[in-house]
Amino acid sequence: MAYWLATAKDAQSKAHLKRFDPRYWTVNFPRPMMAAVTTTGARSLRVDATFYQANDLAGLIWEAEDRFDHPLLRYETNRDFRGIRLSLHWQSSGVMALDAINGPTLTIEGRTQNGAAKSWYVRLWNYASGTPSNADIMLDFSALNGGFALPGDADPVWAADIDRMFISLVPPGFTNSSAPLSAPAEGWVELTNISCDGPGSTIAIGDVIVPPHGLSIATGYDDSYNLTPQRVLHNALRLGYRGSINHYVGMSHYFRLTRLGSYFYVSAAGGTLNAPCLAWHTDFAAQAKAMGYALIQSLSYELFDAHCWNDWKQRAWNGDAALTGWVPPSTLLSPVHAGAMAYLKGVARAFVQIAVSAGHVPRFQIGEPWWWVMPDGRICLYDAAAKAALGGAPINIPTVRSTSLSAAQKALLDTAGVLLAASTAALAAAVKLDHPTCETMILIYLPTILDDAAPDVQRANVPVGWAAPAYDVLQLEDYDWVTTGNVGASGRGVAAASARLGYPVAKQHYLSGFVLNPNEVAQWQQIEAAAQVARERGVAETFIWALPQVLRDGFTIFDEGETPVDAFDDVLFPLALGQQARVSPGFSTAIVTTASGREQRNAAWASARMRYDAGTGVRSESDVQTLIAFFRARRGAAKAFRFRDPLDHSSNGMTGVPTATDQILGIGNGVQTRFPLIKRYGSGPDAEVRPISRPVGGSVLVATGGMRHLTGWTLSGGDILFTLPPISGQTVTAGFRFDVPVRFAEDNLDIDSTTFAAGDISSIPLIEVREG
Repeated sequence: MAYWLATAKDAQSKAHLKRFDPRYWTVNFPRPMMAAVTTTGARSLRVDATFYQANDLAGLIWEAEDRFDHPLLRYETNRDFRGIRLSLHWQSSGVMALDAINGPTLTIEGRTQNGAAKSWYVRLWNYASGTPSNADIMLDFSALNGGFALPGDADPVWAADIDRMFISLVPPGFTNSSAPLSAPAEGWVELTNISCDGPGSTIAIGDVIVPPHGLSIATGYDDSYNLTPQRVLHNALRLGYRGSINHYVGMSHYFRLTRLGSYFYVSAAGGTLNAPCLAWHTDFAAQAKAMGYALIQSLSYELFDAHCWNDWKQRAWNGDAALTGWVPPSTLLSPVHAGAMAYLKGVARAFVQIAVSAGHVPRFQIGEPWWWVMPDGRICLYDAAAKAALGGAPINIPTVRSTSLSAAQKALLDTAGVLLAASTAALAAAVKLDHPTCETMILIYLPTILDDAAPDVQRANVPVGWAAPAYDVLQLEDYDWVTTGNVGASGRGVAAASARLGYPVAKQHYLSGFVLNPNEVAQWQQIEAAAQVARERGVAETFIWALPQVLRDGFTIFDEGETPVDAFDDVLFPLALGQQARVSPGFSTAIVTTASGREQRNAAWASARMRYDAGTGVRSESDVQTLIAFFRARRGAAKAFRFRDPLDHSSNGMTGVPTATDQILGIGNGVQTRFPLIKRYGSGPDAEVRPISRPVGGSVLVATGGMRHLTGWTLSGGDILFTLPPISGQTVTAGFRFDVPVRFAEDNLDIDSTTFAAGDISSIPLIEVREG
């Protein structure tokens, strides 16, 4: 596989899109209310909303700039709406009517003709014909006015520079107060017969289709709740993801709420899922089925803290609630609290039923169930329900980050593991009560198994009660190791999980990723590599986690049709021919001469690309025969091969004998185990750093801190893989001989053996192949 971080300007294939296409509207709203937008046809959409407070307001949004799709699939940014006419049919129920004082208003955010930021408030009732809940609306952006009463309050809209616009939807009892409504209110709006015409009504949109590459994709409702399901799935399909979608239903948008005093808490009153969530997931499941995806519904023990009942939360010894690092935080449900687990069972059954109703085979993942461990090592086994289940007065474990826990503390962790396993088994059984053939999956976080600082925490958080055949599939993830380059720990973690729980590789899934922050896009390299390792290991499915980050960063993955082994023959160009080759390192530099005569130079390559001409080594008919046989075996330029550069093939100078300290590969940080081989030319910040992908077998020497390692590492391609990560601050060095990966520059050979006697020399061009 290969990957690419695309940007918006990279899209080569374009199609056209009508502005205000139903698929590309979004919603937004404040907590605790909830809203969702779904497409109901090629020219129609629906918004569902649940209101809890008198000042709740949802916005149905159209943006001039596409901020949500993959860069290769985004629509073009065009802020000029002059001459555009938008018409639609409006129907609504349970929201403020069109003719009300606080009725639906189109807020337009942009700039005036003079460039000053401004918002216009266009009352839709002024442009409607019909009733306040069933009307046709026509908006001509060349003659559009803000203001409540027209023409007296007219505020002409300057439509040439608009950023976004949104239609406000509020409950019938809307006021400016945050006071709770007497009861939760549900409302909806349907826009049908959406039509846009006039100059500029059509904009360009990326029309890229990445061929299927064999990877699946994970999604999360908490990251995509504001988009239409059709838009989310369109991105996944166009980016080549097939097979299953591992869909995390989230922890902060699916629930209904009930009020107690001035707070709102999750509740199953009126139905398990809120109406917008139900509408969104019903459409998501149907769209996924239509596109050929198999759907895995994923539910965790995590819940948005602000709406979680206090006695449902896991707690530390001193009573601190288990809180994650998200802002605002989520909490972890106690696996032994009867009320919390009954609620979670209802949620699981509801989501799996949505999938089944859409025609999917029932598949359910229990995602990362664990007893939470605080950053300082305190494990949260001490909520009231847990203490009762653990004997009433369980021993304190001040920190699990210890290699010297007492026998009693270890026994407590073992018992906690038994309780966790019983809890997840009961959750799976609840789903199987409705759907006996449901495929169940358990997702575990591998660093829990191999945490050297907390070797006994796996007793509680990877219980042996999860061992096969407790679940149909074991799902593994290890994103902290992946993104820090700790491939050695990843390999050991997979082996440890397989040994502890006993699932064969064909009954395993792997989730690779994720990139939390947009300034950490370099982590995609490790994520792609980890996914490839999982595929080569033979797992049933490999998922990229997750689609929102894929879209944000432009991550684009390709299956090149051949693995690198197929495209590269690990054989050496006939040495006798290569020793006489001409050598030509080259760079790509753009040089622009300004009007003043000065030059501006832009180097496109960080290191030279080598070219060779092996024709000088062909001196006899025997050489010709050797060359032709080698050329035919490589299928001309189709397959690369090794070439020994006669002038530069050692880490020590150009041709010297390698030593273990020739080249600095990096500095240990106590985590990283993969160190790519490199060779530096020159010194300081201007030195050229050359990746070495084809070291000569048996020639590689490795040292850390100046001390040579005879064992404790392996060679994988051009990477040194340590069994244990070098300690922090330790310099990692290596020495080696190396070959250059090259291919024939042309698909034909032009050699006349009769000319050798006359002193003519044939040209046999070879060109370096960039690898990795």
